[in-house]
Amino acid sequence: METCKLTPLLLLFVAAISSEIRAQQGKDEPFVGVNIGTDVSNLLSPADLVSFLQLQKITHVRLYDANGDILRALANTKIRVIVSVPNNQLLAIGSSNATAATWVGRNVVAFYPETLITAVAVGDEVLTTIPNSIPLLMPAIESLYNALVAANLHSEIKISTPSSASIVLDPFPPSQAYFNQSFTPVMTQVLQFLSRTQSPLMMNLYPYYVYMQNKGVVPLENSLFKSLTPSKEMVDPNTLLHYTNVLDAMIDSVYVSMKNLNVTDVPILVSETGWPSKGDSKEPSATIDNADTFNSNLIRHFLERTGTPMHPEITSSVYIYELFNEDLLSNPVSEANWGLFYANTTPVYLLHVSESGSFLANDSTNQTYCIATDGLDSKTLQAALDWACGPGRANCSEIQPGQRCYQPNNAKNHASYAFNSYYQKEGKSSGSCDFKGAAMITTSDPSHGGCIFPGSKRVHNRTMERVNSTVASSGERGRMGSMVGSGCCIFLALLLYMPWIVQM
Repeated sequence: METCKLTPLLLLFVAAISSEIRAQQGKDEPFVGVNIGTDVSNLLSPADLVSFLQLQKITHVRLYDANGDILRALANTKIRVIVSVPNNQLLAIGSSNATAATWVGRNVVAFYPETLITAVAVGDEVLTTIPNSIPLLMPAIESLYNALVAANLHSEIKISTPSSASIVLDPFPPSQAYFNQSFTPVMTQVLQFLSRTQSPLMMNLYPYYVYMQNKGVVPLENSLFKSLTPSKEMVDPNTLLHYTNVLDAMIDSVYVSMKNLNVTDVPILVSETGWPSKGDSKEPSATIDNADTFNSNLIRHFLERTGTPMHPEITSSVYIYELFNEDLLSNPVSEANWGLFYANTTPVYLLHVSESGSFLANDSTNQTYCIATDGLDSKTLQAALDWACGPGRANCSEIQPGQRCYQPNNAKNHASYAFNSYYQKEGKSSGSCDFKGAAMITTSDPSHGGCIFPGSKRVHNRTMERVNSTVASSGERGRMGSMVGSGCCIFLALLLYMPWIVQM
């Protein structure tokens, strides 16, 4: 990012915010967590869910309620969790101190400290989704906080409320952003509370919606954290700061909005962000490749701790939306396709985050294989197997009679070997493990006995040779697996401020 000279006034403006927020955030290292929605068919049992989180090295999660079974399963795991008060409980809690105290007793005190509850999220996007409940928001927050004080947990467990990015008007360029004035009274109270209790402002920030609502103005590359040439960087004409991605600009617009209400010591927690992997005809950018690119780059960006252009010394923590595809959610199609994994724990796509530590074991640089899905009839498997070994040009020599992988002689075993051979030959690319739903990705090595699957690090006892990925056959490569595809902020200011997206 290019360094810009700021006027003394702007330097003071930036420093005033950063020095105070740094004091609050300095106690905790930034992290990447995940949201866990439960509108999922055949959701894992709480015990299996927690085991899966541990396998994936996920250390921070946010629940949309306070599910007691999940909280019990999280006990003694070191996984930190945000519990939530659903919107439909705001009325009762905001109207009664006793109800708030009971809620804290049942959903927080009963589990802490064995379960590491770090915060309570009061409602979700209350200001924009249920405006009639706005008068109850602060009473609910204060009542819950008082209950934490009574339990002597107010220093350990924070309280906040997640808000939509749409509460910020004129967010681009960030230096001219401000909160919607209709929300000024309640936002002033919320921010004063957060400042007093040293709690973060939770914001749901989605570059996907920014891009969708501003096609032709916001480049896709800016939304996906892709590397940009200087000419494509967004430049704030007031601060001359360069923005290489939309999310950083959204975060800075919130900082400026808070500053306009004279609040400079409240850090931002990105409580939701993500990118859908599938959409309907009106959502052509909801693809596996774009979702993979966004979330992989997001994880790298935040774990590099580079902050934002306005606050390079302050890196927010962020929760990815979401862990599983919630297939029970209704239209549009994208609503059910934000997950990193399917309900059966198969990755929707393989992240590219190996250089960012051990977070998320579905990293594409970890070893993965393609095998036949359970429960399919032999006719379906045989048809997919015939394609893989024929037009797909997979190396199927090892599943011929008398060869190492011929036994067990059944369609599922042979199909798994053939699918994996094709998958490895194609470089484990998106869509190469599909076969019209007959295949799934696994991180477990399917090799058995003397049968070593392509890509495995296991060796034959006889030859002690590593079995490498199948070498692609010459000639045209075919593909049976079908690859997918190629509330929100309204940023009309961009249409009037085109110079802002061109380097100055």
